[in-house]
Amino acid sequence: MNKSITPDIREVIGAVSYLPSVSLIMPFEPKMNLKTELAYKLKIATDKIEQQLMNNYEVEKANLILEKLKNLISQLSYTTYKKSVAIFVSPLIEKVYYLDIPVEEKIIIDESFEIRDLVYSKKDLHKYLVLILSAEWTKIFLGNTSQFIRLKTATPDNVNAIWNDIPSKTANFSDPSYRKEVMLNKFLKYSDDGLGIILNATPFPVFVMGTARVIGHFKKITANKRHVVEYIPGNYEEATETEIRKVLAPYIADWRKVMQNNILRQLDAAMNAGKLVSGIDAIWKKTVQKNARLLVVEKNFIYPAQRVSDTEISLHDPNDINQLFIKDAVDDIIERVLVNGGDVEFVDEGLLKDYQKIALIQFY
Repeated sequence: MNKSITPDIREVIGAVSYLPSVSLIMPFEPKMNLKTELAYKLKIATDKIEQQLMNNYEVEKANLILEKLKNLISQLSYTTYKKSVAIFVSPLIEKVYYLDIPVEEKIIIDESFEIRDLVYSKKDLHKYLVLILSAEWTKIFLGNTSQFIRLKTATPDNVNAIWNDIPSKTANFSDPSYRKEVMLNKFLKYSDDGLGIILNATPFPVFVMGTARVIGHFKKITANKRHVVEYIPGNYEEATETEIRKVLAPYIADWRKVMQNNILRQLDAAMNAGKLVSGIDAIWKKTVQKNARLLVVEKNFIYPAQRVSDTEISLHDPNDINQLFIKDAVDDIIERVLVNGGDVEFVDEGLLKDYQKIALIQFY
């Protein structure tokens, strides 16, 4: 049930606009770094914040924020397995988020806190996977802007390893060409299984390279098609890593396009699997259940709302001045997803026109 805004609440809402707030977003992996190293980085960030506050705000207001910030930092958990931390302090509110997303360090001193700043602070990793196929072997590489690393899996990467592993139904077949086709499909299935194992840990966009014939077979058997952003036909059996990266260059030049195409494929796959929710009303209900893997939102999409119940909202009526309202339900949803271990991506306006500007992929 909605509650009327009391005079004291209205006074607080009107008073906070001129008061400073601080957002500190930082990488924070205690299991991967020494506590002393993290503490030192936090101190440097705190010193920067202190200098900016003292230069731009009255001493009393600056000291109030600094005291709250230092208190929160002193209580940080160094037993978390998360990848980053976000600390928000204002004269009225104190929040700490431990997040599963990698971020760049960012300090924001302003009049308000925007949960979207957490998403904007994500590291733009530019990581992708390359699966190179042939009828004889397969290779998987992890690439980014500076590295190209061969990955190994427990599945066979050479057809000779499975050549005598013939299905019983075809064991007595005398047609060599038919046997080759059967073994190729079997071998490619192993390769796809290996790719799937890697994608479970690192769900990056995938480029598949190989002859048109082998790619055609792979398309029929792969269970990872939602991750494949491009098939690049050609014979790469004798190609060096440098030559492979040269072929890839035009495909990854527009990285934002790569990522957005990858996201659209994931949305389509989730829809086919019955794990996609679209529209803000339906997503609001689902995020209460804490089953959100990836939230995708058109940039600049906001939705002022009124709470109907714990699981329902409606569009806010600006003429109804006696009701508490949610400034932006999209921000509230983003916060829920991040706090509960999910990820968030913003895409260009119009890209989610078929999903009412916002879509949610659940775990599956």
